[in-house]
Amino acid sequence: MEARQGQARVFHDPNYWDARAKSFAAGTSSRRDGFIELMEPWLGPQKTLIDVGAGAGRYAAPLAERLDWVTAVEPSQGMRELIPSRDNMTVIATDWERAEPAVADLVICCHVLYGVAEATAFIAKLEAVARQRVFIQLRHGQLRTPSDPLWELMVGTPRARQPQFADLWNLLEQLGIRAEVGVLEYQGSQSWADAAEFLAEYRPPLEDHWDEARARDWMEANLEIDADGRLVYGRGLSTSGVAHWRPRA
Repeated sequence: MEARQGQARVFHDPNYWDARAKSFAAGTSSRRDGFIELMEPWLGPQKTLIDVGAGAGRYAAPLAERLDWVTAVEPSQGMRELIPSRDNMTVIATDWERAEPAVADLVICCHVLYGVAEATAFIAKLEAVARQRVFIQLRHGQLRTPSDPLWELMVGTPRARQPQFADLWNLLEQLGIRAEVGVLEYQGSQSWADAAEFLAEYRPPLEDHWDEARARDWMEANLEIDADGRLVYGRGLSTSGVAHWRPRA
């Protein structure tokens, strides 16, 4: 993670997600990946939950309909603005390291640990505020987004890989956490309203190396045009692992 962050620190700035929020929500808000179904045995109308790194609320909003209270922790203002309003939801506008939520029955953290250097402390805090169950979801393999191929095209060197579920599993073993594991399969992709939205997302992080002509050629060769005119990238089957366990005393 540190090697990857060192290559492009701007990708790990919370303000970066403000620019990405709309395209991220478009690609994930309607995705059915089976995560909520996996949680089914632990859900109930009297339960409370913390969603750590809630993004645009793709899990927090539907879970609020099944639970007594949901606390969504999300540092990006762009993401928070897209979280659907719910009477039984509190939104905390900070990162997990600085958040001070009340203890909850369930704690979920989905696709967040990719950018967390101090993962041991991060996981310890998840466990400390959960009464009944902790859930952490990470991808198997690498994310299919334009960021890595565009980086290599413009800079000339490959990006360092992201952490993935196997890394999380090994870390949990080292911490003495014997988690259960669920595997999710789902169709994934990213999409943008038009070329201007795509370029507004990917040009700024690579500004020092950006070549507009090369970028346009790459877009022509790699982006599909959907029936509704949106640009699409990375369409295909993705898999994620979910490690979940009862918090230790």
